[in-house]
Amino acid sequence: MNKELMEALDILEKEKEISKETLFEAIENSLITACKNHFGKADNVKVEIDRETCDFLCYAEKEVVEEVEDDVLQISLTDAQEISKKAKLGDMLHVEIKSKEFGRIATQNAKNVILQKIREEERSVIFNQYYEKEKDVVTGIVQRYIGRNISINLGKADAVLNESEQVRGENFRPTERIKVYILEVKNTPKGPRILVSRTHPELVKRLFEAEVTEIKDGTVEIMSIAREAGSRTKLAVRSNNPNVDAVGACVGINGARVNSIVDELCGEKIDIVNWDENPGNLIQNALSPAKIVAVFADPDEKTAKVVVPDYQLSLAIGKEGQNARLAARLTGYKIDIKSETQAKDAPGFRYEDYVYDDDEYDEEAYEEEEYTQEGYEEEYEEDYDSVDSEEAEYDEESYEEDPEQADPEA
Repeated sequence: MNKELMEALDILEKEKEISKETLFEAIENSLITACKNHFGKADNVKVEIDRETCDFLCYAEKEVVEEVEDDVLQISLTDAQEISKKAKLGDMLHVEIKSKEFGRIATQNAKNVILQKIREEERSVIFNQYYEKEKDVVTGIVQRYIGRNISINLGKADAVLNESEQVRGENFRPTERIKVYILEVKNTPKGPRILVSRTHPELVKRLFEAEVTEIKDGTVEIMSIAREAGSRTKLAVRSNNPNVDAVGACVGINGARVNSIVDELCGEKIDIVNWDENPGNLIQNALSPAKIVAVFADPDEKTAKVVVPDYQLSLAIGKEGQNARLAARLTGYKIDIKSETQAKDAPGFRYEDYVYDDDEYDEEAYEEEEYTQEGYEEEYEEDYDSVDSEEAEYDEESYEEDPEQADPEA
């Protein structure tokens, strides 16, 4: 019997990750509970279990007296000398209790005590396991839809993907494997309650940390991230090694690294830009692929004024203002974007307040233009086409109305 008990404890320890010591304590408490149910009280009952052999001894400490008033706490001298010939009045004698003599109810209660302890420890182990993974990304299997929420199996526990944490347009099938970001792990009487997200910006950050070796080892650092889940994410990265290109490391050979993350996010577009301590340069990078004429940033007020060529205004702002909105979140600056024409017409405008040094600007603009054409041509083709037809017609009419443009001789 003791061998079978040891094997059962080994299996529980392996499968449920519950320590043997905890299980031994549960057995001891169950025997004490059984004694209390059998005798009515168990204040003087002790249980000892050998951790190596699983042999256990259950005994009651009784005082040797001439006349027994409470047979649970006392024992007569005659009965005591049958157990130990050296017993004398006033001694405390250990009287063994035979657990086989317990009744059915006492035995059932002892069993329930052990099972309850195992369940509590199992919940505690699962809670601790997933609490350590809080604010991290895990892979789960879609189980079923509960109303508009989704139940996701994470292995030893189920998580809930609330409607508010789902990306609009994403539809999952049962048994489909997806990556989720663990928002919070709560300990409840029914076990751990795990809340996960697919919209949190940290999900993208953790995916890059898992995919890009340079980020994992600290060579490349993610400085800022702005996300509109399901549509576009902007990521600002910095290299701590002058020989490592931060953007190139994140993109990978032929875009392999970033494409795997895009696939995991169901086609969400990702812009990766270089971080710069200079606010003006950072804002210029954040607004890419739009060509920037000039930037004036106020670090104290956290505001910035940006001038772009007339034909680049729609691209800089982005569809429904998305590009400018994400750039503002990425940099932490409130950005005011104007075309060259709008800026010149603005009261109090002085062009020299905005423009960089001419030589430096020309060189940077040339490099930015070349990078834009090569690296972003396909990805932002949609943004170039996003200018509606009415705007295009208006630009064409204004072009024809301008006498200098309409008549070459003029």
